[in-house]
Amino acid sequence: MRRVALGHLDAVIDAEVLQEILHRYLAIGRRNDAGRVYDLARQIVPTVLPITAEHLDRTRALVVHYPRLSARDALHSAVVITAGLDAICSFDTDFDQVRTLIRRTPQHCLRRRA
Repeated sequence: MRRVALGHLDAVIDAEVLQEILHRYLAIGRRNDAGRVYDLARQIVPTVLPITAEHLDRTRALVVHYPRLSARDALHSAVVITAGLDAICSFDTDFDQVRTLIRRTPQHCLRRRA
């Protein structure tokens, strides 16, 4: 997130990422931090890709094709693939099983803007 905030990396997030932020902070009893982290994420990455029926249909196909892929990871994969993005930036190696997706670790996502 720091690299994005500093302008070293172009990034977008999908709506599910924001939902996950809220879900996680509420689940661990940090309700007051949920809104702050959400707002910070929106400020740093202002472009939020919506989740559409097309993404959900692609998600369904991915979970059938990759039985070990979680529904959440399949949804994020579907958004990246459908949007034609370069890669997904994540430490989560589960994304590696999706052959049509490139996963880069945050250390390797650093790329200067054009």
